[in-house]
Amino acid sequence: MDASEQALVEAAKRDPARFAPLYETHFERIYAFIVRRVRDRSLAEDLTADVFRRALAGIGGFEWRGVPFSAWLYRIAANEIVNHASRSARERGPTEGTGPVSGKRTGETMNDSAQEGTIDITDEIERAEHRATLFRHVDALPPDQRRVVVMRFAEERSVREIAAELGRSEGAIKQLQWRALQTLRSRMGPSHG
Repeated sequence: MDASEQALVEAAKRDPARFAPLYETHFERIYAFIVRRVRDRSLAEDLTADVFRRALAGIGGFEWRGVPFSAWLYRIAANEIVNHASRSARERGPTEGTGPVSGKRTGETMNDSAQEGTIDITDEIERAEHRATLFRHVDALPPDQRRVVVMRFAEERSVREIAAELGRSEGAIKQLQWRALQTLRSRMGPSHG
């Protein structure tokens, strides 16, 4: 148990206006966890907002049980994903293409699939933590390197496109990308190779 995190939780229990530090500490990893599951940024933003709204509303009932506060947030996030999948399935109603021909068992719903996916979220949590760490390290890169990394990997643009937009040679873009990746590798450590 992290004493400083416990102090933040206790402060937020006494005064909900003091929830902001918890939000700032955990936002990136919860968002990364959700976006990986739903694969839709707009929906992930909405669900992340719902997670923190529920967390703020329920913080008074949070009890320390030997696990980090983030585990409670991940559980809320997993529930939000399942609830969203269930609502979406109800709104769509029965659809064509379900059953043995489509590869789904007859009667299997999106909710069934979502619940199966949330039974063991440990791997997802670890991947979300890794992505959150990577996002923080990318944000700490020098501005020109950060811009190249975002354009190259998040926006999936070619070196040629980036060079044209930034008014630099392709060689300069490749050099910026190489330096950024070297920096990220050194900061992430050998286990994230």
